[in-house]
Amino acid sequence: MPPAVTGAALAAAPDPLKAIADLAITAAAPELLALSHRLNDEPELAFQEHRAAGWIADALGAYGFAIERGTAGLPTALTARSGTGALVIGLCAEYDALPEIGHACGHNVIAAAAVGAALGLARVADAAGLTVQLLGTPAEEAGGGKALMLERGAFAGIHAAMLVHPGPFGVDSVPCRALACAGLTVTYQGLAAHAGAHPERGRNAADAATVAQVAIGLLRQQMNPHDRVHGIVTAGGAAANVIPDHVTLAYTLRAPTLAALRRLERRVLRCFRAGALATGCRVAVTHDEPAYAHFEGDRDLEALYTANLVAIGGRPTPGPDHPPGFSTDMGNVSLALPALHPTVGIDAGDAVNHQAAFAAHSRGPSADAAVLRGARAMARTAIDAALTARVRARLLAGRRRT
Repeated sequence: MPPAVTGAALAAAPDPLKAIADLAITAAAPELLALSHRLNDEPELAFQEHRAAGWIADALGAYGFAIERGTAGLPTALTARSGTGALVIGLCAEYDALPEIGHACGHNVIAAAAVGAALGLARVADAAGLTVQLLGTPAEEAGGGKALMLERGAFAGIHAAMLVHPGPFGVDSVPCRALACAGLTVTYQGLAAHAGAHPERGRNAADAATVAQVAIGLLRQQMNPHDRVHGIVTAGGAAANVIPDHVTLAYTLRAPTLAALRRLERRVLRCFRAGALATGCRVAVTHDEPAYAHFEGDRDLEALYTANLVAIGGRPTPGPDHPPGFSTDMGNVSLALPALHPTVGIDAGDAVNHQAAFAAHSRGPSADAAVLRGARAMARTAIDAALTARVRARLLAGRRRT
């Protein structure tokens, strides 16, 4: 465990429990940054994060946390628990990477900050009347790990959940805004034929896909300005003189709320059916993962986090002035229990999330600072939530304030 806090340090601190948590995080900083770098150096994709989940479980197990591996039936999910207080604070650790570009969304920072906050809170959990529970949540980039864990009861008994997510331009922002999101796989099945001899005997799956894409392009003129529809052809086609009998598309839909997402999806599905109708092909549409809900942050947690970030030298902004464009399965959690999802800014030059250059900056000095800043701010926020009577009572009662 980190070294004991001296009486002089406690006397000089505005809040003794926050001082203990701060010092515990500082003492563990070399381990936290090493973990962040290791995750960044050895990226793993959705539901394949076996090394990452093992490193996190081992790190917290060494500090006396009770560890459950394979939480909710997901081999790369985990739960680590410490404390006996009635108020249970969940810290979500994401650690999946993106294909080919690695940790270009900085999930190594998210995981290391969550581990740091957990270590800080473990030192004061009983004194603050709380239990800290870290949840290792796989497959945020694709797969909806948190949505699956939520459905399977992994968040049961947790009164509030939080994480910090790295963002570009060195800007810390509160609150989070995120769109609801659904991923679709669209497959057209036609009939192959010679393109020059008896083409009328074929049913062109590529033409079906083209009709659908044109229809979606026209639909964009009447969509809600904050709705998003984007997709690519992932498989199909043949030689130039063969009418292709199958084509597969991957599409992502986004909208400001789950209800708006369902309305958008109904309109887009009509476009896909139009392609099949026009060409005589069959079409099948499947959902790639659970739908991601829009995010609804808890106002009390956001206010407490903002105050604590300022107290440790951060300069939070109210968030971007442009419409949201990203999505997260933390949105599903936020509709079920009070949740917090601020951004910790790193200096990534001109790079932004989901660019290869962002992955390199996610293990640089400003990312290291973000790990420790995020860990301290989350730990302090949890302590305030536990010790502020009104907030504690509301969280224990299971009520959100959005």
